[in-house]
Amino acid sequence: DTTNKMLEYCEYLNQISNLPLDIHLMVEDVESYIKSFEIFEPNIITFHLEAAKNKEEILKWIKMLNAKNIRVGISIKPNTKIEEIYEYLPFVHLVLVMTVEPGKGGQKLIPETIDKIRKLKEYITENNLDIFIEADGGINQENIEELTKAGIDIAVAGSSIILAEDYADTIKKLKNA
Repeated sequence: DTTNKMLEYCEYLNQISNLPLDIHLMVEDVESYIKSFEIFEPNIITFHLEAAKNKEEILKWIKMLNAKNIRVGISIKPNTKIEEIYEYLPFVHLVLVMTVEPGKGGQKLIPETIDKIRKLKEYITENNLDIFIEADGGINQENIEELTKAGIDIAVAGSSIILAEDYADTIKKLKNA
């Protein structure tokens, strides 16, 4: 069972490391997963806006996480309009903009998502909100600088590191962009 393996992995990580856990739920039954992972006292749990049936469900999840002193992240897919999350921004700590369609590694970054990040950054600044912007998907040395200029605080780079000949050098170049 995949869920049990993930829970075992989190338990193992908590035993060998004091690094904060950042849990990204790409699931439909968000509430049960929140309840499963909360015992690990993660730094943040991010869920997908598109997994919710309605606004009330999203607000319930946000309230549940905040009550447990777990920071809240909300993620949106490439085709979701950024305006759809504006009303939730005062209650979250992070927005994860998926820059590819979730689910498969090695995809190319969808260029329009950079404009979405730029628009989100402007909205956060104009409204004096304290929110990190994270981007995930297709991030590499060719686009990291443009993403940083658009306003990201955190970049998730999987394939570009895993497929690199020199992991350390690739990570260093991404960090220095």
